[in-house]
Amino acid sequence: MSAQDLDEAFDLCDRAGVLSGRVKPRGAVHRDGDWHRALHLWVLLVRGRTRHVVLQRRSHAKDTHPGLVDVSVAGHLGAGESVDDALREAEEEIGLRVSPADTVLLGHRRVEKVVPAGIDREVQTVLATVTDRVFAQLRPHPEEVAALYAPTLADALSLARGEVPSIGAPCLDARRYPSFEQLRAADFIPGDEAYRRRCLESLDAHLRGEAFPLMVLD
Repeated sequence: MSAQDLDEAFDLCDRAGVLSGRVKPRGAVHRDGDWHRALHLWVLLVRGRTRHVVLQRRSHAKDTHPGLVDVSVAGHLGAGESVDDALREAEEEIGLRVSPADTVLLGHRRVEKVVPAGIDREVQTVLATVTDRVFAQLRPHPEEVAALYAPTLADALSLARGEVPSIGAPCLDARRYPSFEQLRAADFIPGDEAYRRRCLESLDAHLRGEAFPLMVLD
């Protein structure tokens, strides 16, 4: 599927995520600023004491936030899809098959941002998954993802908290060519700073076996 399938059908919803029964194509949804549903999935690579979080640089062909660094997997729910169905995005975007039983709920989030295509209004379900997969085994989809990164969770937290100006991270580009790159706060989607920090703190708590508060729609 193209990074910009403007004819992809979305179910419309209200600000609380309740379906309205209406369906519109992606291009019209963003143009008109309709509320619709989306999935965010944070992927943790854990092997022994080594803990890395996967981040993606969005394709430069995306109609929203092209070329910026984002959550591990981000996708819309197509018309008629459930959140469980939308986990297909993990395999499509980064080559990782994820089942509903493998996920942990971090909460729900309401996002409203002006984008070149119009206004992107999403009600997001935010999930996390832990896997022992090796980073080099992931497969970034060249139409969806420009690159993948795998900083340690500790480094990602330090950057999110503003404790360091940049962090180093293993990288796989769209051709799966490995390298090591620096990430700065300016590389990420603007306006997501508090959200990113909260998710990373929740992931850290989850790995330590501690409870964490779920994000809820305001």
